[in-house]
Amino acid sequence: MGILNFKALLITALIFMPIECLFALRPNQKVLRKAFLNDLVYAVFNGAPITLGLVAIVALATASMGRLVPEFVGITVSSQPIWLQVTEIILVADLGFYFTHRAFHAIPFLWHFHAIHHSIEELDWLAGHRVHPVDQILTKGASFIPLYLLGYSSEAIGLFALIFHAHSLLLHANVRLNIGPLRWLIASPQFHHWHHANERAAYDKNFAGQLSFIDVIFGTMHLPGNAVPERYGIDDPIPSNYIEQLAYPFVPKGKTDEASTTSDA
Repeated sequence: MGILNFKALLITALIFMPIECLFALRPNQKVLRKAFLNDLVYAVFNGAPITLGLVAIVALATASMGRLVPEFVGITVSSQPIWLQVTEIILVADLGFYFTHRAFHAIPFLWHFHAIHHSIEELDWLAGHRVHPVDQILTKGASFIPLYLLGYSSEAIGLFALIFHAHSLLLHANVRLNIGPLRWLIASPQFHHWHHANERAAYDKNFAGQLSFIDVIFGTMHLPGNAVPERYGIDDPIPSNYIEQLAYPFVPKGKTDEASTTSDA
């Protein structure tokens, strides 16, 4: 698994790094930008715990709730053409993603996990990997559990997973991409960069993972013309390295703040 993960990471880098050089949103941002090595550690080591946790939570959910879904539903759903299944999956999964993502912003306990992702101050394709495993497991679980309960085929779910992963990297990438009116339907890098903006007007906006029209429907869209954020990140005192970031949600915040103040001094 380690070798496959390394190959996938290398292929991803060979795709996204030239794109970021040619179509950079921030041309002066360095490839080896701040926290690059820390986010590389996430990309290399986060996959295993997230996969194990996701498999466990999906298995538990399907075992406990699977009998509630009539058998004919799964037969009907899985018999559809793959392209139609994937289209439906994107909508079903992103609704689950939207509401779970919104909960991670609204509930303080969950925010402590999600704050790790929002501590990113320079966005690029690699930064998208900086996600606390608990955050990723619960958010992906909310997306994938309905798919297995409804009986979508493994081929359709696998194809969706590839699309979602590639789209997620693009959303975080340091690229200027104008998709015109489609930005009100499909999440774009500009859309997601505003979600990461450290600006009051952008707080708690743009929660969707792939379909921006979900934010339009629920009144959480923030997409001011062609403007881009001046800065990213949050004001929370987040540690700077992988191990401490994993522990951050479990550390009493008074101690974290004190340690941060001491460190800054």
